[in-house]
Amino acid sequence: MSDTKIACQYVIVRFAPFVETEEFANVGILMMAPNARYYDFQLETRRYGRITKFFEGLDPKLYKNALKTLKAELERIHELLNANGFDGRYKSNDVEFAQQLFQEVTRTRETIIRFSKPRVVMAQDPKATLKELFGYYVERNFVTKEYAETRLEKGIRQWLYQVRIGDNFQKLAIGDDLYQATFPFVEQVENKPFKLIKPLHLAHDKPSKILEHGGQWLFKLQELKRRQALPEKVMFAMEGPTNHNGQCQEAFEEISGRIEQTGIEVVPYAAKEQIIEFAQMH
Repeated sequence: MSDTKIACQYVIVRFAPFVETEEFANVGILMMAPNARYYDFQLETRRYGRITKFFEGLDPKLYKNALKTLKAELERIHELLNANGFDGRYKSNDVEFAQQLFQEVTRTRETIIRFSKPRVVMAQDPKATLKELFGYYVERNFVTKEYAETRLEKGIRQWLYQVRIGDNFQKLAIGDDLYQATFPFVEQVENKPFKLIKPLHLAHDKPSKILEHGGQWLFKLQELKRRQALPEKVMFAMEGPTNHNGQCQEAFEEISGRIEQTGIEVVPYAAKEQIIEFAQMH
């Protein structure tokens, strides 16, 4: 492959169903490099659970139909570009026409599908760069499990302070001299761990990641219990997969059940009232 880098224009495709709030979700990338005769796009057409969850009360059909219509339009644009030289049928292609077409497609409109302002990226391999941009802006692959669980911890901390018991809990390592595990919310009575709450992010896109990450905490619980260091009251607030991958859901249910078998209480992370009630128990 050549080391020469190509200047590629791209826009982020955004889904904005409620004009009043101006909220949007990134759902795709459209990229073009006229001089290199490159045009392609990638849309989130499968894992749309994140979108419908973000826009509470949204009919999933609205999203699916909007993306279906957009996909057909972007494919039509590709055919127009090919007819004007992008497919290599001519020695030269109409760069000016391609540029104008890109600007027309991505211009600002008051519709539920919108585009970011055009950006430029230097790419050695435009196809690979498109995939990378999609992973970053749409799939948010920069969100590690550590980042995600920090977000969950922030949410629970806010809930605890809302009911004026936030100061009762602290981040603490529990265990003995040989083995310890750190939990974000531990309540102590007479300097001994009495209650703990642990949010656990298992909304991964692969079953193996769900089992591996959940399995790490299962081991910690089993080891603490074996060493008689686990407090009497333990709750895990679980965030499961939001996509419609049956294998991911199966893996989540399996690891949730195994964690529950250690004798602790397992609840969905969304069960705010249940988590607060547990935190207030004496």
